[in-house]
Amino acid sequence: MTKTTKKVISYTLTVFLTVTVCLPQAFAQSKEELQQEVATLKKQLADAQAKLQAVETEKTQEISKLQSELAEAKNRPAVTQSASNSDLLGDIRIGDFKFGGAIRANYVIGDYQSTPGPGRGDDGGNFELDTFRFNVDYAHEDWMGALEYRFYNGYNFLHTGWIGYQLDESSTVKVGVNRVPFGPGPYGVSQSWFFDQHYYVGLSDDMDLGVKYTKNIDNLTVDAAYYYSGEGNWNGASKDSARYSYDVVNETGNGYEERHQINFRGVYSLDIEGIATDLGLSAQYGLLESRGPQSDGDHYAASAHMVNKWDNWTLASQLTYYTYNVSNHTLESGAVSDDLIDMGAYDFAWPVAAEAYIPAISLAYKYETKNIDWLEYVKPYIEYSAILKEESNQNDSEMLTVGAAWKRGGWYIYTDFAYSNGNYFVGNDDFTTFGANPNDTWQYRFNINFGYYF
Repeated sequence: MTKTTKKVISYTLTVFLTVTVCLPQAFAQSKEELQQEVATLKKQLADAQAKLQAVETEKTQEISKLQSELAEAKNRPAVTQSASNSDLLGDIRIGDFKFGGAIRANYVIGDYQSTPGPGRGDDGGNFELDTFRFNVDYAHEDWMGALEYRFYNGYNFLHTGWIGYQLDESSTVKVGVNRVPFGPGPYGVSQSWFFDQHYYVGLSDDMDLGVKYTKNIDNLTVDAAYYYSGEGNWNGASKDSARYSYDVVNETGNGYEERHQINFRGVYSLDIEGIATDLGLSAQYGLLESRGPQSDGDHYAASAHMVNKWDNWTLASQLTYYTYNVSNHTLESGAVSDDLIDMGAYDFAWPVAAEAYIPAISLAYKYETKNIDWLEYVKPYIEYSAILKEESNQNDSEMLTVGAAWKRGGWYIYTDFAYSNGNYFVGNDDFTTFGANPNDTWQYRFNINFGYYF
């Protein structure tokens, strides 16, 4: 065996012994490190699973809370609007019932002295109770309802009283004393305490006894209604006028009463260059049942209206034609007429022109006073409306109102300056202002209405 061969064999044996002895140790060390790494990964995985479970639990709780709030909101009654904002009502709840109310008082300075009739005030300024009212709203699953009763000085009456059902997601039906669907909104175009001239001839914020169906079809809202009569006479000194809204009344015993009225209204909502716009048409027809020797009559009205909103501005406009077809009958004043009709509310009746056009427009701006702690917002407005009468012997009745509404918590305050040549609540003229308006003089009234809603 050569020396070289011995060296090769020796080297081979050395490598073999090294591999044989060291390799198992290396494998043993790698296995231990691998096991440690696997254990570390398992711990990290367990931590991640725990965190994921915590997140899922939190999300589940949030979803459950949202579902509970949604269910509560669905069962919450829709608050009936009043001359103030609906969000002023309190939050006293017993089961499915929600209770609220309001007390209001007026400060008045007018261009007149006190005369018989409701709410005119004195020339030197007068502070008096306006109204006390209570509200009950009801909601249970698809059922809903609303009740409002009002008390004034010497008389009181039902304002609202209906029960309703949600037929599906887009349609409802209401039965009872509810608001007649006519015009652009519950109060016509008006934002003020005085309303506009539509109100005084029974064509805005009118409550009657009947059934109303409302359907939403995409951007279109349709109302169809049948009313058996007005809301009725309640408690007061008058024979037929202790009621909230203006109806044809029978004060003499041989006048007329409203019967079998039907209403249709359609309002289409769209966006015009960033201006939210509601375009609407309203129509109304009803019978006038005679309580005297004269024959029965009828009445009808048609109106086109529009509301535009951009930013905090609201512009509302309306044009209406109405007519009351009546025979010679005796008015509350004792006169016999076929071009005037007695209308009554607030325990007092007066003659109204039997045929006229009514244009009305208002502009309002809602300014949120975020930097004033004692005030949430103020809403200044300016309004104009007129009763343009068809009879040549009757003077038109116009009214311009400039004012603002102030909101803080349960307080809602109107400050209004009204200037009119034919509104019974403004000036020293007698109650013929909505009818013949013989004096046709412009007079003023400054009014502050303090209202606290609970």
